[in-house]
Amino acid sequence: MNPKRKSRLILVLLILAGTGLAVALGTMALKENIQYYLSPSEVKAGKAPVERSFRLAGLVSNGSVKREKNGLTTHFDITDNVETITVTYTGILPDLFREGQGIVATGKLSDGSHFIAEEVLAKHDENYMPPPVQDALDKAKGMQESGEKAQ
Repeated sequence: MNPKRKSRLILVLLILAGTGLAVALGTMALKENIQYYLSPSEVKAGKAPVERSFRLAGLVSNGSVKREKNGLTTHFDITDNVETITVTYTGILPDLFREGQGIVATGKLSDGSHFIAEEVLAKHDENYMPPPVQDALDKAKGMQESGEKAQ
């Protein structure tokens, strides 16, 4: 092999190796930052990531909203009509937040049934249901129906 071809081959191999390394690093970075939507049933089933942030989707349970005296900390329950998770959020809730409404909360699980939220998002009109919330409710409804048939 002549020296010119050899140097071109080395250059092409270095470019391919650099591109492969960049793709691998980018994939690792995206994998670490991905956040999954989970329903309360999935969290109770142990599918929630440990010590990592994820999104909890469901409905705010009726009669569950309790505010602390400091005015910023709120405790409420999110349900998918099968399971319920208690959520604690410190901050200003969205104007559209209310009981019986679909929400998505971002945060971490502190134990098997308590979620510490960093952000709470609420739906914006009466007809819209966020896809993760709708999927969670549909799954829960399907689980309830199959459970009733099995009994």
